[in-house]
Amino acid sequence: MDSPNPQRRGFTTDRLEAFSDGVFAIAITLLVLELSLPEGWLDDPLTAFLGLWPSYLAYVVSFATIGAAWLAHTAVTNRIARGDTTFARLNLLLLLVVSFLTFPTSLVGEAVRAEDAERVATTIFGLNLFLVAVITALMWRHARHHGLVRDDVSDDEAAVLTQRLTPSLWGYLALIAVGLFLPVVAVIGYLAIGLVLLLPVRRHD
Repeated sequence: MDSPNPQRRGFTTDRLEAFSDGVFAIAITLLVLELSLPEGWLDDPLTAFLGLWPSYLAYVVSFATIGAAWLAHTAVTNRIARGDTTFARLNLLLLLVVSFLTFPTSLVGEAVRAEDAERVATTIFGLNLFLVAVITALMWRHARHHGLVRDDVSDDEAAVLTQRLTPSLWGYLALIAVGLFLPVVAVIGYLAIGLVLLLPVRRHD
């Protein structure tokens, strides 16, 4: 592994993982609270229900993204022997952007029908998703380069996780640009990234 050091110091990650799991669980639960039917929906419930498709789309994207972030966070913390103060602060920064995701999710659900607002909401949404991916990748890179990774984690296994955490960054950047012109297409692209990240990693022996 990178920079092995038997004398390295740090702290166990039990409390960090427990706290993070709680925040992930709360954030993913709060997403559903943004789904609500408009006033007067009883007059035409089916139309009102179907008319909320932008909110449903944003909800699924955010759910998939938070789920993928939790899986990535678990993959990282399962492979480190200890944490340090920088890792802990990066973890808090990740929880900050994950918990904030509820807000741009609601923006996208409300702004899809207004052209200018749609672009702004989709851009904020994309930037939030991008930050989730960036900070997760930074946590793993920090762990690798500061001797936090367990000694029994092979270089190949570490490289696979690094590759897994990196490609989505460019995808998000491209879709943020697309969102300036085709917001709905960008949101569908965000969903595709989230679903791909939820797929299990294929390991090659």
